[in-house]
This record gives sequence, C-alpha cells and structure tokens, in this order.
Amino acid sequence: MTSAPDSTANQLPREKLFEYGVSELTLPELLAVILGTGYKGENVLTLSQRIFGDYGPKALMTYTRVQEVMKEYQLPPVKSAQILACFEIGRRMYKDDASDKPRVSSPEDVWKYTSDMHRLSKEHLRGLYLNTKHHIIHDELISIGTLDQSIAHPRDIYKPALVHSAASLILIHNHPSGDLTPSPADQQLTRQVQEVGKLMCVPLLDHIIVSWKGYKSLI
Repeated sequence: MTSAPDSTANQLPREKLFEYGVSELTLPELLAVILGTGYKGENVLTLSQRIFGDYGPKALMTYTRVQEVMKEYQLPPVKSAQILACFEIGRRMYKDDASDKPRVSSPEDVWKYTSDMHRLSKEHLRGLYLNTKHHIIHDELISIGTLDQSIAHPRDIYKPALVHSAASLILIHNHPSGDLTPSPADQQLTRQVQEVGKLMCVPLLDHIIVSWKGYKSLI
C-alpha cells in the first residue's frame, strides 16, 4: 500500500501550528512563527534555518545583548531583540526547572545528550559541569571555531566550574566533517585541561568528539 504524502511538508510554520499544534513544529519553524517575516530577500523560514544551522541553539543561549545578535547574524534591531527575548525565556525556564538534572555516566550518554551538535557546520566546544553524582549542573558553550578548528583556553573552560561549584567536568566538541580522528590540537587541549584539573581538584573526566557518525573518547 502506498503511503499518503506528508500534508505538512509544504505548509508555512504558522499554518502548521494552527492545524497540528506546537509539538509538530521544528525549532526553526517555531522561531519563524515568532519572527513573522524574513529580512533582505531571505524568507522567514530560510532565515530561521540559517540561524540554527550556523551555530545551533546552544550558541543563541549565550547572547545577552541585542548588539551581539545584530553583529553575528546581520539582522536589524527588532528581529535581534525578538530572538534574544525568545531564547532568554527558554534559558530562564530551563534554569528554574533544574531540579531534574540529567546524569551522564558514559561517552554514549554524552553523545545522546549532545545530539544538537552532531550536524553543526562549525566546530563547537562545550563543557558539561557535574556534581559528585555525575548529574549535569551546568551546560556551557565555551567557544565556536571555524569549519575544522575550535579555539579555547583552560581558563575559559574552568571559569564556569568555579562559578557553579562543579565537582568534575566533561568536554565535548564536534567534527563537522564526520571524521572522529582527534587532531594534535585536540590532544594538546585535553592534556592541558587534565593538568589544570588536577591542580584545581576538578578533574576532567573525558573529552569526547561527536558527529552524526558516532563518538570518540580521548581519555
């Protein structure tokens, strides 16, 4: 029996929301509903997909000023303010619901938890800061690199550990190419952070490379 075509495929996000409910919309579609219109010849859905595709939702959660969003995404003040307000609501609600903290006890757990990084077009370095029972108490986007390089310093990695009183941490970065082979820079950063972790008594439990192909642990 031939399956019926997906009637939602060609619908505009707002029409899809009215007909099927909010749970049927992707993150870019939800953002498109909030923005309402596109900008400079880019329709609203394409604009929303670009915003998520270039940097991912974790990057958006780090901005605190309209000017930062304007500069990064080349958008006007009103649209930048809409984006910033939208993600600030999500950030505050997530923070308020922090009683149910996820626990990571293996590289596979980390790979599943960071599924939003697997297909990003740029390399992101992310830190998961844990309590003594390996529950995540803070999730930090530390840096965004180029297509194949992430730039970070141990002080940037350990600052959130001090702020949130973490007992240990896990580093994760993605390889947009899909190749899970660690670079010399990946290995050097791992060694540096391990040494700092020993001095600060906040050990680096693992450094994990992720992609849509899987994951690789460096420790």
